[in-house]
Amino acid sequence: MTTRRLTLLENRERRPAAKVETGAGVAAEAPALKDGAGCHAGKDQMRAAAAAAGQSELLDQYAKDYPQGPHDQPQSMCPAFGSLRVGLRMRRTATILSGSACCVYGLSFTSHFYGAKRSVGYVPFNSETLVTGKLFEDIKEAVELTADPEKYDTIVITNLCVPTASGVPLRLLPDEINGVRIIGIDVPGFGVPTHAEAKDVLAGAMLAYARKEAESGPVRRAASDTADLPKVTLLGEMFPADPVVIGRLLEPLGLAAGAVVPTREWRELYTALDGAVVAAVHPFYTASIREFEAAGRPIVGSAPVGVEGTDAWLKAIGEAANVPASRIDAARNLFGRVIAGAMAAKPIRGRITLSGYEGSELLVARLLVESGADVRYVGTALPRTRWSDPDREWLEARGVQVQFRASLEQDIAAFREYRPDLAIGTTPVVQKAKEAAIPSLYFTNLISARPLMGPAGAGSLADVVNAAIAGQSRFDEMKSFFEGVGTGDTAGVWRGAPDVHPQFREHQNRKLAARARQAANLEAPTGC
Repeated sequence: MTTRRLTLLENRERRPAAKVETGAGVAAEAPALKDGAGCHAGKDQMRAAAAAAGQSELLDQYAKDYPQGPHDQPQSMCPAFGSLRVGLRMRRTATILSGSACCVYGLSFTSHFYGAKRSVGYVPFNSETLVTGKLFEDIKEAVELTADPEKYDTIVITNLCVPTASGVPLRLLPDEINGVRIIGIDVPGFGVPTHAEAKDVLAGAMLAYARKEAESGPVRRAASDTADLPKVTLLGEMFPADPVVIGRLLEPLGLAAGAVVPTREWRELYTALDGAVVAAVHPFYTASIREFEAAGRPIVGSAPVGVEGTDAWLKAIGEAANVPASRIDAARNLFGRVIAGAMAAKPIRGRITLSGYEGSELLVARLLVESGADVRYVGTALPRTRWSDPDREWLEARGVQVQFRASLEQDIAAFREYRPDLAIGTTPVVQKAKEAAIPSLYFTNLISARPLMGPAGAGSLADVVNAAIAGQSRFDEMKSFFEGVGTGDTAGVWRGAPDVHPQFREHQNRKLAARARQAANLEAPTGC
């Protein structure tokens, strides 16, 4: 599949407008945003347009699955990157986007930057195709052209903001073409708060499709599904070594590690649905959990991190899988001693604030606390769910401030309040820390990309965290050397000393004070 093959569809002969099923069951032409609205419209206008286009049920479900916090939305990359990433990492899966050209360019660029090695299909549109419903016909034709069973098991077509707000009805696409599964999803930035949750949108849609297949008759098992033991399905992307470590933790219980959702191939979805227990390692996969619950699978939150985390997790998993208590206790005692020894060998000393948008922030914080770190604040862009409660309660019992749906302002405020020895966070948080001459680490690349589970996770963070904290002396030397350079009147590039002109500054200050007084007078209450 190539991008050009799909983009050429806009030059095909025009057909009549597509008819769309409205909420009342009456056919109507596909509505579109008003001229000039497009992807530059505010979220309220986009939501209103989507509701008018018959998307209220979809938006209501997203609002329930992915509730927003007190602020509008976490500062993160385009949410659709998450679902795009999931599709591009699956074997024999084609990915097609429908959205504004600038959005498609940015998403495909970011995906390839993060290692995607497959083409991203693109169905373009203009005002005419959007208003007349021709865009849906173009999407359908693109899917038909791509549906080659020799190449693909599945085609994922994703509506971005404008097609979603205009009501382009992907639900009317056929479920399969030439034996290739067709999955249409909407991932609008005004409905899905973060790219992490967009992973759940696609994973949940795939699980729903696979569950119906399994309920309809026998399905073929994945080549990797070789263990005859009851399996524990792992929910959430994690470091590649972690599922292997979890498998070793489960062996004394007579269990095996099953599929990791999001999966790398379609048949692994059947393995995931067939698990005896689902471990919600990342607790925000709400749509996926709904499918597992519909399949009758028990869900266990948290993960085997640290001594206490591993102990509690093994107990919960064992009980959910009806493992005899004697086997559970034996596994807890064995791994408790091993992990305690590994953590004692590599203690962490220092005050830390932590924030991120991957979904593993609370797990990392638990591991740091058990390693001896003084963790004061954990901020995550993800929402609070009942599957995150075990980690939240454990952290709060130890005096850690936990902030769900954390905004950048909240993360920076915590950094300024607690003055940590190390700030672990997103790029702007790391930047603020470096400006303050405090060591910092980027959460996504340097922390979450490490093993966290079981004995392998114990001590895995110690080297990088302790090395960063030990670098404070270098920050102090640099701050002393560059003191006063590039700040205040010396900001920018100068030859010699700048002319300050204090009279201009005083004049400007008087103007600002006058404006402030005027604004205060306008806001003051008047008498009757």
